[in-house]
Amino acid sequence: MRGYKILVVSILVLLISPAAAAERWFNQDIVKYGNGLFQQNCAICHGSNAEGTRDWKKTDANGNYPPPPLDGSAHAWHHPLAQLARSIKEGGIKLGGVMPPFGDKLSDQEVLAVIAYFQSKWPDEVYDPWHQRFMQ
Repeated sequence: MRGYKILVVSILVLLISPAAAAERWFNQDIVKYGNGLFQQNCAICHGSNAEGTRDWKKTDANGNYPPPPLDGSAHAWHHPLAQLARSIKEGGIKLGGVMPPFGDKLSDQEVLAVIAYFQSKWPDEVYDPWHQRFMQ
């Protein structure tokens, strides 16, 4: 009977424990490299911790939206990895935005490192659904 109780308790622990977080597609070396690139190229607009502009949902005097947070608290998690990379490489000017293109300044690998840096800021409850939707 004791073995049965241990089995039941073990199953209950597994059932009520939070699911394991999705494994991130990047490692800490890439995040560290991406951090340096982000600080050099992106932090001036998006903040050094990818926190974005305070009132990023409100247009400025010119009708432009300020840089959004990239830390998982805005809309970046709605987009697949390829679209995030394209946004960095092509910028937003041709879509009516103000973000400059970085395609001739950053290589494909550097763009991915920048994304890894700001995705490292995403909490599991933001990253996991993104990963489930776009990486599987």
